[in-house]
Amino acid sequence: MDLDAITKHSALHAKPSGLILQYGTAGFRTKAEHLDHVMFRMGLLAVLRSKQTKSTIGVMVTASHNPEEDNGVKLVDPLGEMLAPSWEEHATCLANAEEQDVQRVLLDISEKAAVDLQQDAFVVIGRDTRPSSEKLSQSVIDGITVSGGQFHDYGLLTTPQLHYMVYCRNTQGQYGKATTEGYYQKLSKAFVELTKQAFCSGDECLLLKVDCANGIGALKLREMKNYFSRGLSIQLFNVGTTGKLNHLCGADFVKSHQKPPQGIEMKPNERCCSFDGDADRIIYYYYDADGHFHLIDGDKIATLISSFLKELLLEIGESLNIGVVQTAYANGSSTRYLEEVMKVPVYCTKTGVKHLHHKAQEFDIGIYFEANGHGTVLFSKTAEMKIKQLALAEELEDKKRKAAKMLENIIDLFNQAAGDAISDMLVIEAILALKGLTIQQWDALYTDLPNRQLKVKVADRQVISTTDAERKAVTPPGLQEAIDNLVKKYKLSRAFVRPSGTEDIVRVYAEADSQESADSLAHEVSLAVFQLAGGVGESPQPGL
Repeated sequence: MDLDAITKHSALHAKPSGLILQYGTAGFRTKAEHLDHVMFRMGLLAVLRSKQTKSTIGVMVTASHNPEEDNGVKLVDPLGEMLAPSWEEHATCLANAEEQDVQRVLLDISEKAAVDLQQDAFVVIGRDTRPSSEKLSQSVIDGITVSGGQFHDYGLLTTPQLHYMVYCRNTQGQYGKATTEGYYQKLSKAFVELTKQAFCSGDECLLLKVDCANGIGALKLREMKNYFSRGLSIQLFNVGTTGKLNHLCGADFVKSHQKPPQGIEMKPNERCCSFDGDADRIIYYYYDADGHFHLIDGDKIATLISSFLKELLLEIGESLNIGVVQTAYANGSSTRYLEEVMKVPVYCTKTGVKHLHHKAQEFDIGIYFEANGHGTVLFSKTAEMKIKQLALAEELEDKKRKAAKMLENIIDLFNQAAGDAISDMLVIEAILALKGLTIQQWDALYTDLPNRQLKVKVADRQVISTTDAERKAVTPPGLQEAIDNLVKKYKLSRAFVRPSGTEDIVRVYAEADSQESADSLAHEVSLAVFQLAGGVGESPQPGL
């Protein structure tokens, strides 16, 4: 590793003075014009991580559901998973190092992580459709090449596709071919196999309208449509020819505004869904016959999938343990339905995909979906082997073998990524077809409790600390007691507060038996936060 060459090139990607960034669950994210030095340095870091793991590492240039003018970067570890926490710290340290310290920080990381600098390194790169992504990818490549690494630039990919490429390369193709064609073939084959047993009249049985958020999902779904021999007709909207990325469209917009995106034509009872900008989130929705909008979020997606998997497990008679992992934001009705009706155990973790993912790995089959539509199903190696053996067992009665075969197809559909809107969509569409469910019947599995989320500005968010997966406030003194007393005033109610991870605001969540009660409870809890946790500015007003 030529440190002098690195120093010389680093000066061409100079860090803006005073800029401090934190590597979080989503990697680095900020305005695109501030990221050139970060991209160069993440190229350097990816080479070190590749040398240390003796594996291919991925670098994805994206800011997901953020506005078009933002961008970001995240590294993908050898098995297609998120970057290890200790390397998140290295990433933060390297990104924030002053120019004269870059050499020293690189050597420090190499020493701490016991990196053999003589080892070869290989990095794969993907990017989303933002105007800034191509130039920023080039900065990553500059970092890789100057530090002696080899690379393959896949160009435009969804984030989950890059996770897939990394995993394929590190399993020498056993998982699949490390090409977009290999990805399409693997998923479409599993979908067609899975839906073979679905009976539906006419060609309209699987018509789905997809809002692509003016992002990468549009390009990739258009390519993939050719791989479906039958069974699924997709109409694409917000494909990026007009309109800005994630602007008034996409999964995040639909979820937070509780209304359909601009640019999609919806008839009553038609199934519609939205991806986000890098296609790792999905939300479903429809208009009923009276013109009311219905949102089907991550909680209902988790419920549909876990119910189906539970039925298949009962069919094959194997004692594989299944668990659904939620955060405090999951609607109380979904938790009750899963535990009391479906008899599926539910666990709660702190907010953030890495916490959900980690907990889900404890089960033979772990399912998690954040309410925002970001999620997946994880099968342990033991469960995978057992299911694949059963699917091949000739002596097994037909019904059992069919159920095992269906589980095997579902394993193939779920990508290695922490969430893939395309594979999630295919699994949902297959389950609806196999069970003969309309979108209204799916929606009617349970009724969401009305809820409200608010933000309160505070002088210092660190005065709030929580426990019990962020459902109870430990500090400041008296806040949790105040929340408990407020909750007692309303039926079927609960509320919690948690500090934002990035700014000095406190997030308030409340739910109750009516929207009026949920709004009122959220407002009262906001006032308690304002008074007890150092609120700044104007006191929270009702209805805001």
